[in-house]
Amino acid sequence: MPLGKRELARIERRLISALTEACETAKGEIKGFVWLTHIADLNALAQTLKVIWVFETLADRKLALVDTKARIFELTAIALNEANIDLIPSGHSVLFDSEEECQRIHGGDWKTRLTQSRVAKGA
Repeated sequence: MPLGKRELARIERRLISALTEACETAKGEIKGFVWLTHIADLNALAQTLKVIWVFETLADRKLALVDTKARIFELTAIALNEANIDLIPSGHSVLFDSEEECQRIHGGDWKTRLTQSRVAKGA
């Protein structure tokens, strides 16, 4: 049976709260990290959740993939656990992006960038 609107809203609130904590922790620990967001179909959360970690520059993003990827996955796992979401972070659900690339490719339009196929496919 599909979840009702209220339960979906509760799930979304828990996820936002837990990811906000992860974001604030990361800001103090990870060079060049700026913010994070998520996209998902709450009715199929395990299959559709994408947590996008955004860095200031492409160089910061590349450095994070080498130096702090494990910590980012750990922070994501903690947030998902706190939100009571049974999902192990993977390359499919945790993505890395940068303000610089969004500005260059989409003129800073994050709404368009987040809905394009690259993000939807987890590339």
